[in-house]
Amino acid sequence: MLTGDAFEMRLAEVLIRRLAGVERLVACERLTAGASRETYCVDIMESGRVRRLALRRGEAGGGSMLGAGPGLAVEAELMKAARRAGVDGPEVLAVLQPEDDLAEGFIMSWVEGETLGGRIARGPAFASVRPGLARQCGEILARIHGIEVEGVAGSGRLARLPPEQAIETTYNAYLDMQSAQPMIDFTAAWLRRNLPTERPLRLTHGDFRNGNFIVDPEKGVVAVLDWELAHLGDPVRDLGWLCTRSWRFGAPDKPVGGFGEIDELIAGYEAAGGAPVDRAALRFWEVFGSFWWAVGCLGMARSFRAGDERSVERPAIGRRSSECQIDCVNLLIPGPARTPEPRVAAWGSDLPRTDELLAGVHGFLSEAASRLPSRHAFLARVAGNTIDIVMRELSLGPDAARHAQSSIGGLLGETGAAPELRRALAAAIRDGRLDLDDPQLHAVLRDDVLAQAMIDQPTYPGVREAAARKGDADAK
Repeated sequence: MLTGDAFEMRLAEVLIRRLAGVERLVACERLTAGASRETYCVDIMESGRVRRLALRRGEAGGGSMLGAGPGLAVEAELMKAARRAGVDGPEVLAVLQPEDDLAEGFIMSWVEGETLGGRIARGPAFASVRPGLARQCGEILARIHGIEVEGVAGSGRLARLPPEQAIETTYNAYLDMQSAQPMIDFTAAWLRRNLPTERPLRLTHGDFRNGNFIVDPEKGVVAVLDWELAHLGDPVRDLGWLCTRSWRFGAPDKPVGGFGEIDELIAGYEAAGGAPVDRAALRFWEVFGSFWWAVGCLGMARSFRAGDERSVERPAIGRRSSECQIDCVNLLIPGPARTPEPRVAAWGSDLPRTDELLAGVHGFLSEAASRLPSRHAFLARVAGNTIDIVMRELSLGPDAARHAQSSIGGLLGETGAAPELRRALAAAIRDGRLDLDDPQLHAVLRDDVLAQAMIDQPTYPGVREAAARKGDADAK
């Protein structure tokens, strides 16, 4: 895809040619949000006045981390259909064509409001609107699931993903990555054993969550975004994804997006015409959400290794897989877990240690972030967080590896280094050689996942929840 000055020059030409009244491109800035697609804030001069638009683009084919999506042209058609069904969203103004030489994508109107999940879940500006958001989300999802896709251009490209197929597609993507994550194997086995009752497939947004809709502090949700994962599936999947713990943004006690209650979500959904919601199916899809995103995060790291995008953001997101895995632990096998012991570095007059060098770089990045444009400031903060992970790995990693050797080796009756033992454990779960209800297996998984999550993101609510159970066990 075109980048830099060449991209902006081509974009200016396309805007003038495709949209009536556009005189010139004033400014174009890539937004920090969106790891799979590029979204830009675009200011144009139109009839003597500055007007703000948005551009969404990506590589041809519309691929996501877990396979091909319907493509950006179909996304645009779905957004049009959703607006006709009463779902607020940006107006699609133009769909990019091959001759535009800007990759796949579309230009749309700009909608003011907030998309940052943490601000929506916890910010004081949204305190008055938060109590009604869960019900409003239920109403919106009922409208989406009521859309008949037969009349939507390109709807034949929508994948059909009943629960079984959703599991296998995700799990096969994980296997293809050759990353040994035994908790992912365990969760896949649990999902297979707990399939929800089959229901008719409907248009499913696939990524309806806090952070993928725009919220106004007075009106609530004013636009639904990011249709790249739309498919035909179990509509309860959308409700479960909205409740997945990754998207509560520091408000874990509010299961719906960090802002609402499940009863309110279901009440809004059913009152707006959605089919009665099976609570067991909702829990299944909540577990699936953590499973799916655990694999999706690994996919981000894989794209970095393959050279598809060498952004510092990709490997950092890859480390978020352990957050999702600790959520699976808390949902499926809660119980006490061991926390790794930090290695205490000795101070001396020798050359600066590795952790001291990293601390110096971290300080520089923190200072630089306050002086950089928004996109680069965001990436500087990501880089600083990445250095934090490396420093925690230096401190906690050796003890975590020793314990993994002992605990996994004891369960399997094998010896070896921690990575090889994790591969053997994943294979044993995958092949059915271990009883999924074995308390020793549960303890091994809890310890291993918690250790990794404490390295990757110790402040994540799921990590604190799992670590707190050790204190409960010690108190007894």
